[in-house]
Amino acid sequence: MNLVVVSNRVSRGKPNEPMTGGLAAALLPVVEKTGAIWVGSSGRVRDGNSKEPFAEVEALGAGALAMLDLPAAHYGGYYEGFANSALWPALHSRADLIRATHEDYASYREVNAFMARALLRFRKADSAFWIQDYHFLALGAELRDLGISQPIGFFLHTPWPARAVISGVPHHRALIEAMLAYDLIGFQTEEDCENFLSYVKNDLDLAVRDGVVISSSGRTRAAVFPIGIDPERFAQQATKAMTHPDVTRLRRSLNGEKLAIGVDRLDYSKGLGNRIKAFDRMWTIQPGLKRSVSLLQIATPSRGAIEAYGHLQSEIAKLVSDVNGAHGEVDWTPIRYLNKGFGQGVLAGFYRTAQVGVVTPLKDGMNLVAKEYVAAQNPADPGVLVLSKFAGAANELDAALLVNPHDIDGMARTIASAIAMPLAERRTRWEAMMAKLNSGTIQQWFADFIEALQDTHSVGDTALPEPRTMWPRRTADFAARYH
Repeated sequence: MNLVVVSNRVSRGKPNEPMTGGLAAALLPVVEKTGAIWVGSSGRVRDGNSKEPFAEVEALGAGALAMLDLPAAHYGGYYEGFANSALWPALHSRADLIRATHEDYASYREVNAFMARALLRFRKADSAFWIQDYHFLALGAELRDLGISQPIGFFLHTPWPARAVISGVPHHRALIEAMLAYDLIGFQTEEDCENFLSYVKNDLDLAVRDGVVISSSGRTRAAVFPIGIDPERFAQQATKAMTHPDVTRLRRSLNGEKLAIGVDRLDYSKGLGNRIKAFDRMWTIQPGLKRSVSLLQIATPSRGAIEAYGHLQSEIAKLVSDVNGAHGEVDWTPIRYLNKGFGQGVLAGFYRTAQVGVVTPLKDGMNLVAKEYVAAQNPADPGVLVLSKFAGAANELDAALLVNPHDIDGMARTIASAIAMPLAERRTRWEAMMAKLNSGTIQQWFADFIEALQDTHSVGDTALPEPRTMWPRRTADFAARYH
């Protein structure tokens, strides 16, 4: 099988390359080891006169990385507009932040169509296409429209919200109808899958049997595939990273105090404000913990051109300043706040150094930082994971200390408990979580999805009278749906 993986964000796999999201970190080892072709944005745009969209094609382990320049005329509306100002807030149940125009949606569809045309370069008789994440919800329909009858799967790395929330996205019906071009749609959790199928049944009035959506155009299976990591590899990275200069400087700077760590993109879904308030509350109600524990918060900026993100950056910076001003001393800073990214190897060393990992998103599809923190720990003296019950990882890592990220006092007490937890309990909890990580690796996720895609496609083909190639083109009728 010639597997073509598609995502907006890609990674070259350089040792010191900052990782700004779980998707790139997750896909990298899959591509390196399986020989897949990974197609994604180069991060640059092009005008409409260029005939060759691919800026670079290079080897990536056993596989290859193909990066293309997206069309300048539509990139803003596609990325900052519809994808991240309409879909992202909706998928994270923030309907109040949905902002999009009809032009944004048109650009989103145009970029999906542009990517589909570019992918024809990699079409072979034995090809299968695996599309990743919310940037390309409609890409499967565009591929079908171009005559692709090979297997096409889709995996959503974010949550999928309740019907009432997704219905707040402009053109939601047309978009979800387009998603039914996929043979297989994968979700992180049962709740996500159920929310999607509820919309299909109630809003599209389609039959669903054992997770398979039945429509006049074909059959689409919706199923759950919780994404994992390579725990053995990450543990090795953590051990090796203890001699890295950044890690050794961090360890020397602690002077015997304990360290809590948070690593996130600077995003309103991550609950950074509530996390900082929880540490403020902890030092207020337990002043004996001052100088005993500090927080290293790494918050990598992203999407700065979007208004909500600009406000968030200012808000978090002020909050950190206020907390440090209230609790800090001339020789002690309670919160070390860094607005930059680090390579995965260095982060592994940071995780191993920290006695507490704090992963408290308001809503998250999975959150691989939680899994990476666990994998990085010293088995003889592991740290404690404090984890939001609204992260997908909480379904598996139930031996973590689960918290409600909206409960500031509750988080403060739980973080203090994590700091004081005895070694025997820490080991018991860590071993239970490692067992989950080892049984649900990134390799297993990959194998399970590809096997299900092949099975679903073959079953679908035998059940249908015609190949699944008849999907609506961007004709005047189609264009009228978003103008």
